[in-house]
Amino acid sequence: MAAPMLAQSYTTVIADDLPLVAQATATLCDTFAGCLVLGHCSNGEAAWQMIESLSPDVALLDWNLTKMVTIELLRLMRERGHPTKTIVLSVRCDRNTVMQILRTGANGFVLKSGSARQLEEALRQVRNGGAYVSPLLETYPAAYTRIPCHGDLLKCLSSREHQVFTMLVEGVRAKEIAARLSLSPKTIDTYRANLMRKLDIHDMPGLVKFAIQQKVTHVPG
Repeated sequence: MAAPMLAQSYTTVIADDLPLVAQATATLCDTFAGCLVLGHCSNGEAAWQMIESLSPDVALLDWNLTKMVTIELLRLMRERGHPTKTIVLSVRCDRNTVMQILRTGANGFVLKSGSARQLEEALRQVRNGGAYVSPLLETYPAAYTRIPCHGDLLKCLSSREHQVFTMLVEGVRAKEIAARLSLSPKTIDTYRANLMRKLDIHDMPGLVKFAIQQKVTHVPG
């Protein structure tokens, strides 16, 4: 009788803006067959240091990392030709975000509203040289319909403007946003003015209402 096949082993590191989420994700991944978690952290700079020093097979990265934002971390890895593969986790499912993530070089995209089994499958597929996009996205067909910029205003925002927009509607103050993104408060004010002009919204209540309508971020009730 043939011996059962053992799961191929692989290593990973985890970065999430919320330390408790990073720790919980690491604990979850430790239960996956063949998965060895080398460490976890809560910002982009620490993630890059771990990736450089530990060279994991796969890095799980939250889309909203601070200090070094996720899109810049992905670009840095691509420019350096780093062999570590990447999976981005996000609560957002809009087409602009997903396409931006994949075009920047990520090997996979997983919705945080998905299951542990989907995360495990994403890790395995990406580790074996494949790509993975959360099957939950199939339930959001409108997110993948090509719409002109005037019909999908979020597509008009740059990645940095989108990050500032997300944090603003979640109630983060401009000074805190500046600290998280390692920018000056004046620069954040400029991003805020630009995104409000592009969205044709002129106050915070309007931004929050728009975010709720678009369902692209978790907004406190």
